[in-house]
Amino acid sequence: MKTLLAACGLLATVTLATPALAETPRTPAPEGASVYFIAPANGASVTGPVNVRFGLKGMGVAPAGTDVPATGHHHLLVDVAELPGLDAPLPATDNIRHFGKGQTETELTLPPGKHTLQLLLGDQNHVPHQPPVLSEKITITVK
Repeated sequence: MKTLLAACGLLATVTLATPALAETPRTPAPEGASVYFIAPANGASVTGPVNVRFGLKGMGVAPAGTDVPATGHHHLLVDVAELPGLDAPLPATDNIRHFGKGQTETELTLPPGKHTLQLLLGDQNHVPHQPPVLSEKITITVK
């Protein structure tokens, strides 16, 4: 019983001594910054692989890990119905693709049918800026 009470006391001490997790700080985006698709156009019918080119206005592109004001790198959201949390690093999934080397285009292999694409800029830590630099969602049809 003494061991259990000692363990509980130690756990309480560790719990009280551990600081609460802080919210991930967000990098400010310059006023008027925007991200958009150069290609494909909204509503386009395309054959695969799909060449996707990213545009950015009012900011620069820099690889992940590069801490330079007014820069970020692209994340492509493919068939994402609901935006991920904007106050934490974006997860790397099949639907949230990271371009952390500063790439501004990619080739996508998508199955035939309708797909949605959206761009979201992330800072050096993959966290969306404040306010988020987010494109309009476009729809394409792959033949």
